[in-house]
Amino acid sequence: MTVIVRLAKSEDQNRCLELLDVLAKATSDPHEIFDSETFKNLISNERGSLVVAEENGDVLGMASISFNLALRYNGEYCQLEELVVDQDARGKNVGGLLIEETIKLAKKRGCKEYGLYILESTKHNQGFYEKYGFVKVGEEMRQPL
Repeated sequence: MTVIVRLAKSEDQNRCLELLDVLAKATSDPHEIFDSETFKNLISNERGSLVVAEENGDVLGMASISFNLALRYNGEYCQLEELVVDQDARGKNVGGLLIEETIKLAKKRGCKEYGLYILESTKHNQGFYEKYGFVKVGEEMRQPL
């Protein structure tokens, strides 16, 4: 298996939407269907990146990150927004390749830290992230707006 990890392109939009549906079902976290404009903004915006893992022209997974400015870091930090791998591609290190690529992007950008959220429905993934150097630092709170 030769998996290539690359920045997403506009033609990846439909497959990324399918993968986002997989993530929504796995996390019981419904999402609004993103439109073409949102996708274009994500793949061309300076505030984030979307990477995909591809094998033989098939997108197996995706990861999106955002770059945020904070005083406490005296600069930017990176946040993992979504990471999802197609069910048929799991166990082949596709998620690991995506995490490694997003870490490289964050370092290249000069980010001081890389964070992610572990939801109740994804606690079983904590060990996966720990393999890549992530440590648990607290709990998250949200308020819908």
